[in-house]
This record gives sequence, structure tokens and C-alpha cells, in this order.
Amino acid sequence: MDLKQLEYFVCVAELGSFTRASILLNVAQPALSRQVRLLEVELRQHLLIRHGRGVTMTEAGSLLLSHGRGILRQVERAQEELGRIGGALAGRVTLGLPPSIARLMTVPLIRECHNRLPNAIVSITEGLSVSIREALMRGRLDIALLYNPTPDKDTEITPLLEEDLFLIAPRLAQGSNTRLSEPISLRDVAKLPLIIPSLPNALRMLVETQMAFIGVKPNIAFEIDGVAAILELVADGAGHAILPKHAVATSGKADNFVVRPIIEPRITSLLAIAISAHRPATDTQKAMIALIPEVVGSVINNVSQPANPALV
Repeated sequence: MDLKQLEYFVCVAELGSFTRASILLNVAQPALSRQVRLLEVELRQHLLIRHGRGVTMTEAGSLLLSHGRGILRQVERAQEELGRIGGALAGRVTLGLPPSIARLMTVPLIRECHNRLPNAIVSITEGLSVSIREALMRGRLDIALLYNPTPDKDTEITPLLEEDLFLIAPRLAQGSNTRLSEPISLRDVAKLPLIIPSLPNALRMLVETQMAFIGVKPNIAFEIDGVAAILELVADGAGHAILPKHAVATSGKADNFVVRPIIEPRITSLLAIAISAHRPATDTQKAMIALIPEVVGSVINNVSQPANPALV
């Protein structure tokens, strides 16, 4: 069995589409389809059912996907072990980060990886917690940082950081000369037009849950799935946002906003490290998991003091 063909099949099966897989693998779609077909011919089994919306797996395809992930993982481990003969951890680590954290820690994390794990290949993917968790479950990511993850049997969750969420208001509407303004109650926040991600975003679900506890609902002006775009709209006066303070601090336009603590009650968001409960981590991945809290603690402390530093 050709390992490259197996890798192509796994990618197509996980994404459910030859088109998306060809983009991710940087392989022309006809060549990708041909290699998967050659694998089917070799195994004398139909692995994928092609249709207008993409592909679905046959029973044989589902079985091969399960084995294929394990085979590719064992190849990675073998490469890592061979790399360690030279005295340093090697291998590939894929990490998923939410947008607000990605902007904050990608550069310092890559810098520390280069210093401590010079033989490792680090791949970082940015996305919302929902899509990152799905990628982790499908085996496309080794490690994910997730906001407010729900524990389940498929994921091992390690709390990393608990931080307060703040009301982000446009400075043009505040007339304030201070960046940190007076606190505002959550009940009063609910009266303001909010620019907030769409469901099932973790922050959106957290805000709606906390408001429901006090008997109110958010006044949603716009649903925007991107921190940078949300802040642009806030600065333009289109509404207010609910975000961690560091989202503003790293925006490069902090002077455009007033950051107000939310009280009665506070809203705190949990950032956690997640790994698959079904795939044992390699030594290189374990080293990355140990490094992440150091980097997060350092960069967060530079822009805003965590509400609960003991979790870092």
C-alpha cells in the first residue's frame, strides 16, 4: 500500500470532498482522484461514494480510515524516534488556535519552538473553536486551544487560562480619555446593540447563557465570525462587542476603543488545551503541550493580567 495514496484518501475522507482536500494538500484534483482510485483498485474495494455534495465513505472506506489514521500516526512516530537518534526531538506537530489567541501567541510560540525544538515541524491553523475541535477529532490537528470546551469521552481537556470578558465600546460614542472606563452591569450590556459571532461560537453561547441566568437576552445588531471584523465595526460605531481585553490590546488600534469591565455578574471565559483521547501523543507533541502554558502566561501577562493566574 502506497503511504501517499493512504494519506490522500484519509484527507479526502475527513474533509468529505476532493475539492477541499486538493486545496489542503496542494495537489491537483484530477491527480488526487486518480491516486485514490488506484488505492481502491489495489484493495479491490470501493472506498468512497462520489456525489454532488462531495463524498461519503463506504463500509470499507470507514474501516480503512480508522486503520489509515493509525498507520500514518505510526509513521510519524517512527520518524520522530529516528530523529531522536541525533539527540533532539523531531517530528511534526499540528496546532489549532482561535483567532484572538492566534494573533497573540503565534509569533512567540514559533520563536520558542525554534529555540527548544529546532528539529520539529510546527504547523498552526487558525479557526473558531467549533471547527478546530472538529479538526482535532478528525485527526487533522494534534493539539487545539479551545474556549469553554464541553468535556466528552473523545477529548482530554486541560484548563489553561481563565480570563474576564469586557464590553468593547467605540471611543467616538464615549467621549472618554481613558482606555479603561467604569464597569457596566450585564443587564445594561443586554440593552446595547452587540456585534457578536454566530452560533455555535463558544463566546456567543457563553454570553447567551450568562444573560439567560439573569432573565435577559442579547440585543444582536450583527453576527460576525471574526475578531478583526468585529473590532472594525465597533470602531466605526456600528455597535459594541464582548471580548477579552487582549483582543483590543493586540488589534493595533486600541485608542479607538473604550474597554469596560462587565459586572453583576462577571463573565469569565476558559481557555483550555485539548488533545484526542484516542491518539497517544508523541514526545514532540508532549513537549509542545508543556511549552504552550509558558508562552500563553508570558504573552497574556504582557497585555492584561489574567483573572485567575493560578490556572496558567
